[in-house]
Amino acid sequence: MDNNKGKPEHPTRRLLVLGASQALGFFLGAMLGRYLGLLLGFDAFAGGSGYSTASMVGILLIGFGGGGGVQLARRWYIRRYGDPKV
Repeated sequence: MDNNKGKPEHPTRRLLVLGASQALGFFLGAMLGRYLGLLLGFDAFAGGSGYSTASMVGILLIGFGGGGGVQLARRWYIRRYGDPKV
């Protein structure tokens, strides 16, 4: 699906869009996970000695948020440009 009025889009540009969208999705998802953790009382970067349960849950929320953001960005890309594996 090219929006360039008949002019084909270069595959390198599409892969750049894929990488940039996944990086942005990871960042935004991780930030969402971080602030959701803070809202729920799970601070991933809490001071103190060792890792507490609350900080481990906060780290998991950041990881799940980042991974979810990457998956959403990839689904957006596939819906717009098609599967890059083809």
